[in-house]
Amino acid sequence: MKSGYVALVGRPNVGKSTLLNHLLGQKLSIVSRRPQTTRHRILGIKTDERGQAIYVDTPGIHGGGQRAMNRYLNRTAISSLLGVDLIVWLVDQAGWLPDDALVMARIKEAKLPVILAINKVDRLNDKDVLLPFVAEADALGMFSDIVPISALKGVNLPVLEKRILALLPEGEPIYPEDQISDRPERFFVAEIIREKLFNRLAQEVPHALTVQIEQYKESQTLVRIHAVIWVEREGQKAIVIGKSGEVLKRVGEASRKDLERMLERRVYLELWVKVKRGWSDSERALQALGYAE
Repeated sequence: MKSGYVALVGRPNVGKSTLLNHLLGQKLSIVSRRPQTTRHRILGIKTDERGQAIYVDTPGIHGGGQRAMNRYLNRTAISSLLGVDLIVWLVDQAGWLPDDALVMARIKEAKLPVILAINKVDRLNDKDVLLPFVAEADALGMFSDIVPISALKGVNLPVLEKRILALLPEGEPIYPEDQISDRPERFFVAEIIREKLFNRLAQEVPHALTVQIEQYKESQTLVRIHAVIWVEREGQKAIVIGKSGEVLKRVGEASRKDLERMLERRVYLELWVKVKRGWSDSERALQALGYAE
């Protein structure tokens, strides 16, 4: 049996959460087209007859942002490299970007086996154009393997998974066979609501909001959830609510459907929008809202 931890790292919006979901065969991490959608370290546990791979989904490592949230995201991603057995570094098939240099520096410091996964190859009409990129990466001499994939389409994921398991140490499963994550249901409830907000709102708003679960009561047939959507300005509050409450209503409907599928019970969901000025640039506010490493 193989058993160990695998950190999925890369710059923002390169497909780490999509890869995790497809490797697990179910949705665990939320996804959107917005950079920095992933804000927390999330374990995704896959156990089969070959062993147990414990995938660590991480925020994107990035430069430029100086706010407390940016610092928290980078700290979370970098600290996720501690205690793992293997790193899977996701890059885009289009080539290196400046943030990739930041990722490379951290990977070199970790001194662990690294698989380079070149993502989004489904966008290439001619796969031969990838060859120079693969050759350049191979010349760096830092990768145990280089695997072109499409996390979204599932291209080459069985190959990637086989290479991952080959590099993991031998050992008994660390978690029970039926466990898929280390996070409680309340965490995923907040994440699902945040995903619906990210996918519906204009670009400038999502990074200024977060979701906090204030009440979570469950019975055999019903789960009652009260959630607060925190924003930083009154104008953002108006956008989240929408004209006649239409945006908030649509977000609530979409969230409730996903939550009922996840919890396998009826869900009563109540959403409130409140203003906490400057929360994303305050270390104390971040900790109070659940952003703790």
